[in-house]
Amino acid sequence: MAEDLKKYLPTTKRELELRGWDAVDVILFSGDAYIDHPQFGAAVIGRVLEAHGYRVAIVPQPDWHGDHRDFTKLGTPRLFFGITAGSMDSMVNHYTANKRRRSDDAYTPEGRAGARPDYCTVTYAQIIRQHFPSTPIVIGGIEASMRRLAHYDYWSDSFKPSILVDSSADLLIYGMGEKSIVAIADAISSTGTVPHDVPQTAYRTDTLPSLPDDNKIVLHGYQAEKNNKILYAEDFRLTEIESNRITAKTIIQDDIVINPPYPTMTTDELDAIYDLPFQYMPHPKYKDKHIPAYEMIRFSVCLHRGCFGGCSFCTISAHQGKQITSRSKSNIIRQISRLKDLPEWKGYLSDLGGPSANMYGMHGKNTDLCAKCARPSCLQPTICKNLHQNFAPILDIYRSVDKLPYIKKAFVGSGIRYDLMSEAYGRQLITRHVSGRLKVAPEHCSDAVLQLMRKPQWSEYLHFRDFFQRINREAGMHQQLIPYFISSHPGCTNRDMMALADETKRMHYHPEQVQDFTPTPMTLSTCMYYTGLNPYTMQPVYVAKSSDDKRKQNSFFFWWKENPNHNRK
Repeated sequence: MAEDLKKYLPTTKRELELRGWDAVDVILFSGDAYIDHPQFGAAVIGRVLEAHGYRVAIVPQPDWHGDHRDFTKLGTPRLFFGITAGSMDSMVNHYTANKRRRSDDAYTPEGRAGARPDYCTVTYAQIIRQHFPSTPIVIGGIEASMRRLAHYDYWSDSFKPSILVDSSADLLIYGMGEKSIVAIADAISSTGTVPHDVPQTAYRTDTLPSLPDDNKIVLHGYQAEKNNKILYAEDFRLTEIESNRITAKTIIQDDIVINPPYPTMTTDELDAIYDLPFQYMPHPKYKDKHIPAYEMIRFSVCLHRGCFGGCSFCTISAHQGKQITSRSKSNIIRQISRLKDLPEWKGYLSDLGGPSANMYGMHGKNTDLCAKCARPSCLQPTICKNLHQNFAPILDIYRSVDKLPYIKKAFVGSGIRYDLMSEAYGRQLITRHVSGRLKVAPEHCSDAVLQLMRKPQWSEYLHFRDFFQRINREAGMHQQLIPYFISSHPGCTNRDMMALADETKRMHYHPEQVQDFTPTPMTLSTCMYYTGLNPYTMQPVYVAKSSDDKRKQNSFFFWWKENPNHNRK
């Protein structure tokens, strides 16, 4: 048991003693259970620091009630505390689109709810600051990343300043933070002070950096945006455009400074992360407890980072970036060879995917044009002519994995872009990598709503549906195409929902569950929801805001429940 514990990052005083450590350099606090797997951010950050020679401990889901002993049990780190709310924003994790408390948490043993607080990052940081007033605090993860500037918070229905203000953290890492975290550790280790020059970080300062006007963007202040939604919409547009540039400027708002990001990670750099000694299992402390999020990904493989789809309601490109970084085939095969040695392996991969599975290996034909580009999406309103739609690399991955002697079936469980398709790729996907049902996300049938969503036109979905059915007929298969839809998205009226209900009737589709739009920080859709404006045109956008309006829109999908046998086949 002791040797098994030493394979993981330590979580207790006893585990430190097993290593002969009397102190650590960095202590990470996470709102998720500790799963030592490259798809869980805290594990990645810990392993990266470990690979650079730092002693790292992790405290998963500390009890924030009472005497806070979970926050103090490992003492004071030599360098800093790191905080992440986990793989999801804690408020998305806790509440439905109607702000009802969820009864479970997929990132907690046995799916138990209540293992992390609301606004988790802020709560953890405030407790640490109370007990360790002079030790630096670095926050990161999706919750901090998407709240790095002034933002609308749906759950409190209020406009909030940067999370740096409420958390009193010394630094914020946005996006995927492997490079930033090492640079911060190196700087504090060598100088004893918190650095303000690390790319892809944000900080508060009394002395703003002196930069040429063409190297910075100065936004309106928090109070000005709070008092004037037009100013917030204008600033959002500037921020989104800048966030999608390969070479970005410094963004300043009041005393908040957002340093430009690192260059897009290379394949070798991403491979090096996946080659770290992950155990691909939950920490032994959980014994045989079921952790739903782990069960979902335990036999899955992420092929790349980034997404150039730019969907209005999605946080992926704002967090991971628009540019694609793909892992090498040899690196992917090495991971799969490790998965086959895990308990309960039966020869099936649940996913060979990524943020959008079929973007693997894709990039701009002319990188000089990409360097000048500020489009949030390479696919909407039209597919960029500079996009190299090369499906050969991902087809090679699929076929190579299929040939592995220990693979019975490799599925693609991640979302795909059906507007990014070739005959060869579609045939391979549909005939070899679908588990009977292929889920896609047209989201709506109204082209006006789809334009606001930055999603392909409805006709493209119908074209893909026909393609899917044709491939099934030719292969003698009887698989289902399952479309996902969203209700109450900005721009969507009751008339639009009625039209979508009519479409689902014609398709003989009986949805059991439909996603009601949830406004999350730093997305275009949330900006439209809050301001009632399209920040790119400054034209008014209809928004279903009241609970009754949202409930009514969602109910249009369930026309068939009034007559369950209607049009069933």
